Amino acid sequence: MYQRVAAVLEQWGDVLAVFMIILFALLAGMVVSRVMARLAQRTDPTRHVWVHGFLAGAPGPLKALIWVLGLAGAARLLVEHDVSSMLAAVLPTAPMVAVIAVVTWYFLKVCTQVQENLVARARVRRHELDPTATDAIGKLVRASIVLTAALTVMQALGFSIAGVLAFGGVGGIAIGFAAQSLVANLLGGLTIFASRPFKVGEYIIIPGTELAGGVEHIGWRATRLIGFDCKPFYVPNSMFNTQPIINHSRMTARRIMETLHLRYMDMGVMSRIVEECRQMLREHKGIQQDFFAFNFDSCGERSLQLSLYAFTVSTDYNEFMNVKEDILLRIADIVRRHGAQLAEPVATVYAPDGLFEAMPAPRQPAPV
Repeated sequence: MYQRVAAVLEQWGDVLAVFMIILFALLAGMVVSRVMARLAQRTDPTRHVWVHGFLAGAPGPLKALIWVLGLAGAARLLVEHDVSSMLAAVLPTAPMVAVIAVVTWYFLKVCTQVQENLVARARVRRHELDPTATDAIGKLVRASIVLTAALTVMQALGFSIAGVLAFGGVGGIAIGFAAQSLVANLLGGLTIFASRPFKVGEYIIIPGTELAGGVEHIGWRATRLIGFDCKPFYVPNSMFNTQPIINHSRMTARRIMETLHLRYMDMGVMSRIVEECRQMLREHKGIQQDFFAFNFDSCGERSLQLSLYAFTVSTDYNEFMNVKEDILLRIADIVRRHGAQLAEPVATVYAPDGLFEAMPAPRQPAPV
């Protein structure tokens, strides 16, 4: 009996060992991933930003790393007994490439989780955190991680890093000439991230074009805007390097600029109307008091013109319209109290009394 068991173990021992290694790797990966997930759940992401980021990003990659190491050990055991020549050919480099890929995946997850934690902490503490700068830094860090991983994989596969970098320099020049628009858009995106003329959530206008809308996303190639009709459109980033930009969301005040018309026969009460309207503007809480103007501007062809120029305290459009409406109604009430009237857009012809009586009656056409 013992000899039979020994014979079976000698014949199937390698297979059983490989099975046990793989089973242990699967079970260990599942247990470790659950433990790390529980630790991440018990960590406050707004108080321990980095600790939570490293713990929350660990379950998936750590489980994959244990599986990769288990499979590598099983494959090495099979190679030692000359099971597969193909397996022996790929064994020296495949585990290293797999480990680099898993580690890269882990750092990418950590970067994303830390970025989300920083935004959440700023929201909880009511601090202003620029989403555009946060997104730009996150993209640069992730791009650096991927580039470093790619160079490490090339070195693991036997490529010369110096040769790759030299070829990249020559190839970059050729690609730059072949894809000038793509490079211009990339530089435009970097300019937006560096100078921050606008950020996500703001409303911008590009003068000379019909492009105006709220910024939804700033990418490396194009920026996505949403118009008043709720239709998204994409603007190449290179346009922002050559076109002026009006950031509508960063205005400090909204302007009221109106011209009102009075009749010429109301010239006698003009000074009193102007003075009372100025007093009304001084007492209005919706108007900035550092500068406003209300003056008798000029004598027009058909009316006397009053000029109103002021800035509202609030930049909200609805509040601006309410303040403007209130001011115009108050001015109209002041004009009415002084017996004056706002001029109508018509021409009035004054004729002396009896002019039409002295004119001969029109001749009637002779009957046919």
